[in-house]
Amino acid sequence: MSLNEVKVRNAKPKEKPYKLSDSEGLYLYITETGGKLWRFKYRFDNDGKGKKEKLLALGSYPGISLLNARQRRDDARKLLANNVDPGAVRKAQKQAKIEDTETFEVISREWHNKFKSTWTEGHALKLMRRLELDLFPWLGARPIKDITAPELLAVLRRTESRGAVDGAHRLRGICNMVFRYATATGRAQHNLAQDLIGSLPPAQKRHLAAITEPNEVANLLRAIDNYHGSFIVRCALRISPLVFVRPGELRHMQWDELDFEKAEWHIPAAKMKLRQPHIVPLSTQSIEILNEIKPLTGSGIYVFPGRTSSNPMSNNAILAALRNMGYTAEQMTPHGFRAMARTILDEVLQVRPDLIEHQLAHAVRDPLGRAYNRTQHLPERRKMMQTWADYLDGLKAGAKVIPFRTNA
Repeated sequence: MSLNEVKVRNAKPKEKPYKLSDSEGLYLYITETGGKLWRFKYRFDNDGKGKKEKLLALGSYPGISLLNARQRRDDARKLLANNVDPGAVRKAQKQAKIEDTETFEVISREWHNKFKSTWTEGHALKLMRRLELDLFPWLGARPIKDITAPELLAVLRRTESRGAVDGAHRLRGICNMVFRYATATGRAQHNLAQDLIGSLPPAQKRHLAAITEPNEVANLLRAIDNYHGSFIVRCALRISPLVFVRPGELRHMQWDELDFEKAEWHIPAAKMKLRQPHIVPLSTQSIEILNEIKPLTGSGIYVFPGRTSSNPMSNNAILAALRNMGYTAEQMTPHGFRAMARTILDEVLQVRPDLIEHQLAHAVRDPLGRAYNRTQHLPERRKMMQTWADYLDGLKAGAKVIPFRTNA
């Protein structure tokens, strides 16, 4: 039987907390001290593993009357009808410090909370930082259904006017995902960001600078060996060309991911761009560097820690070291070690392209269109990584340089 105002008002505390049910998941929870709390019980599938029971706090009586509680329950049920978790909306409201459930900021935070487990930690932080700096100040408090295409374009052009055309395009891409989510969950009529395709100047494609000429690579390797900065940064620099992973993956290398017996580094999916676990076979040269730094950092979490052992090395540490060695942004970047390996392994050492691409953790498919798993061609990749390390040693020592292949 549903509740009425008299039953709610006259409910008395007992030795133990108890519930008075209303309807459609709403109930009043009476504490042993006499508190009367409205709760909404519902089921929702957050992770694709089936619906789980959840609770949403709707306030306390008498501040929230029975009529108000039913209205809040009905609002939550409307969200559920659009496959939106009311609990996620409440969390986003608290983060945004906005009561309205359908503002651009609340829905953006709700979207971010829902999908951030599928991104790397660094990518999730960058997305939220861009939202907070370039979108929320102007659009955050606006009901998302009331935002117009010209209004959104004006916000994007604030970023473009700083000369950050690429940044403006990235913001439009973020808005595209937010508006698509809002449209799919019934909070927006259509995806405004799609309407703005072609409204910004073309983004200029920029390739991260890399040294790929063998003679110049030899000079870089010698400069790294002569680097006089931090020992931790020097070790990170020395191993960078040997493993050619993404800079963020290297910074977050942990001791418990390393198998010295098998000479392998197992990177978990959560740290990888494509969210797939990855194996990096370690050459004898890489193992030697890791053994050098182990007495210093081996008792901590990270192989290359920052100022405190509980945090990884700064994302600017290797970049700053390259600049201190005299390499400009147009010559070499931390990401450039990947292009260096890709180019020379292919053009000079003539390694099979699919082995290189797989070791770079790119999306490689087999002849049937299936993604290779992390152990695919591991013996061949192990041989490739040792050949690559030996080749770099030869360059550094002044061995005769093998010329690039030329097309006939």
